[in-house]
Amino acid sequence: MIRVLVADDEPLIRAGIATVLASAGDMSVVAEAGDGRAAVTAALAHRVDVALFDIRMPDLDGLGALAELRRWMPELRVVMLTSFGVDEYVLRAVQAGAAGFILKNCAPDELIGAVRAAHRGEVYLAPAVTRAVIERVTPTDPDRRRVASARLAALSPREAEVLGLLAEGLSNAQIGQRLHATETTIKTYVSRVLTKLGCANRVQAALLARDAGDARRR
Repeated sequence: MIRVLVADDEPLIRAGIATVLASAGDMSVVAEAGDGRAAVTAALAHRVDVALFDIRMPDLDGLGALAELRRWMPELRVVMLTSFGVDEYVLRAVQAGAAGFILKNCAPDELIGAVRAAHRGEVYLAPAVTRAVIERVTPTDPDRRRVASARLAALSPREAEVLGLLAEGLSNAQIGQRLHATETTIKTYVSRVLTKLGCANRVQAALLARDAGDARRR
């Protein structure tokens, strides 16, 4: 059972998240907190596996709580939540070591999937967040663009097609709709793409696709 902490200053948000996670069957919310300081205390006291932090909390925000906990519980996986538009917090959260970043209005399945991915040691970023990261990262130099293009040459035409849609920030379900394939099939393709490219997550793969695209247009 995955032990989860939910930290948000809105009780109704915490209750809603707890209800969704309880329905998954393999996870349980063992602690809740209404501010960053309380979140740090609760995470240490309950030795949780995954923490869901509202990125904007009173007293100590999600980024501050993440930084503090990484000193005491480096193994803890923290997923950031926000109800705001994707902004400068995205890159700061990823760079600070967050295991994920999702929007509070995401579908229940996405929330559950993010917790499971974090628990597996993966980085989960919502498609909208992936798109924001790509847009904010400064374009790479020509040499890296050529290297990226060479790496993408290892992909089959179908895998390259999936990667292109992934780079647009589409979810597996949306890619499946575009390509008239099941979500399970697309998930398999995405896994192959990440393996072939040596990428740890969708964001790295999307950035490679962007760089290679730049190179091909030159």
